[in-house]
Amino acid sequence: MKKTIVSILLTVLSLATASGQPLVYDKENTGRKFALKSFADPAKLPVIRSLPDALEGVKTFKDWSRRRNEIGSLIQHYGIGTKPTVKPSQVKARMEGDTMLVVDVTVGGETLTLQSHIRYPKVGQPPYALMIGTDMIALPRQLFDGQPIATMNFSSAQVNDYKQWGKHHDRGEHHFDRLYPELKDNGAYSEWAWGMSRLIDGLQQLGPKVTKIDTRRIGVTGCSYAGKMALYCGAFDERIALTIAQEPGGGGAAAWRVSHESKQNVEDLDKTDYHWFLESQRDNFHGDSVYRLPYDQHELCAMVCPRALLLLGNPDYVWLADSSMNISAQAAHKVWEHFGIGDRMGCDIVGGHGHCQLPQSQFPIVQAFITRFLLGKPQE
Repeated sequence: MKKTIVSILLTVLSLATASGQPLVYDKENTGRKFALKSFADPAKLPVIRSLPDALEGVKTFKDWSRRRNEIGSLIQHYGIGTKPTVKPSQVKARMEGDTMLVVDVTVGGETLTLQSHIRYPKVGQPPYALMIGTDMIALPRQLFDGQPIATMNFSSAQVNDYKQWGKHHDRGEHHFDRLYPELKDNGAYSEWAWGMSRLIDGLQQLGPKVTKIDTRRIGVTGCSYAGKMALYCGAFDERIALTIAQEPGGGGAAAWRVSHESKQNVEDLDKTDYHWFLESQRDNFHGDSVYRLPYDQHELCAMVCPRALLLLGNPDYVWLADSSMNISAQAAHKVWEHFGIGDRMGCDIVGGHGHCQLPQSQFPIVQAFITRFLLGKPQE
């Protein structure tokens, strides 16, 4: 068995912090006012060989809200496309029966309906913590059985039915595009993050007496392409307390710059699925032009801070670029460390198992994050 444990895991096991930094927020984006309004022409961006500084201009925690939104603006503009804001009046939620959440989102006279079945636990009392799977929860069921945690899945096809295999619609033909025709060039990850946020809108609107869900204890997880999805959802919605991105590969946590320099065949900016990203990203930053990209994926990870993030890798699948994710994770971890909350971010890379098949050796670290950041309990 091949095993790599990034050093940042060592701080996680104590799971004790006295920083006072928020574990989660009640709003999707508390620093929206800091979003960038103008952007440089890609050809005029400076060459940055090393990973950009995620903490540029940040001295205090108050500065992080501004910096986080600067990073998010750059990722949207150059990488994935716009995640549009939605007014509360545009969202109407209801429960059909006892377990089906239904959320109608109306924009410009067009309505998109999202549905998700909530599976409630057989132990504990409501309101329950909730783990949401991006299309599915690949983590083993036994990590949740016997725990007071509800589960549900966000079906990405309800927003953007793009799939890597089989029939699907193309850009401009998705349900999301009916609401936002001006954003037809978006990549899937901005649209999927938007859809996840609308489900959380619905949970907040109905409240815990109706849904039995504690919206301050929401987690999101997924594996492979859905690991990327989980990471983008967690990065762009501050109401998500815990993000677990399992084997997310290139375009997820792996730094584009580092992957570009790899001598192995890995998923890098030139070799990924461009339904997921703006096609202009490849046009503007292919080859050595990647060094002009004004951000990198460690900063996507850092956007989750001060909330909790766990990255899980599998080096047996070279395409996943886990060596790059390792470097990216260490760079991102510096943001949590800067605010004295290094125990809220971890990365574990373990081989000897199938893709998206969590090995027993990773159960303890996953359980530790679930126990602390969904259930609010100290590690025993």
